[in-house]
Amino acid sequence: MHSTVDTDRPVTVPTTAAASPAARLALTPHRADQAVLDGGWWPRTWNPAEELPALVTALAQRYGPIRHLMLNDTVWPDHVRRLTVGSQAVRIGWFATQDPALAIALTARDEQLDLLVVPPSTPTAAAERALATAADPADYTHAADILAALRPQA
Repeated sequence: MHSTVDTDRPVTVPTTAAASPAARLALTPHRADQAVLDGGWWPRTWNPAEELPALVTALAQRYGPIRHLMLNDTVWPDHVRRLTVGSQAVRIGWFATQDPALAIALTARDEQLDLLVVPPSTPTAAAERALATAADPADYTHAADILAALRPQA
């Protein structure tokens, strides 16, 4: 079933565990200035109202409050503009020019977190490889190249 989100109103999500399952997220052990990515995220669906609260919660636990998320607007069908998770308000920006394989989060301290976005339909073994690559601070592969490596070669 496809759900729609009113983009003019913020979405508020309680911070209870029942609100949404934990984000499938792999983060680098520590932030390295030279790393291309800070980790990877494997959403279960392309529904932002279902997926973003768990992502915001997981990132906030590690990096502090998240104030802004930036995502590609073509792969996500609904474009909620604000999200409130517990007492935390997050602005969401949608950009056609942003790589669909990349999610960008900005913390309250203006730290930028670049995350690989593994498509929901990716088989488990391939998704886990992609997440591990994205979370390796010694790996300098860009998000789109990690996903391209998952595709079978013809």
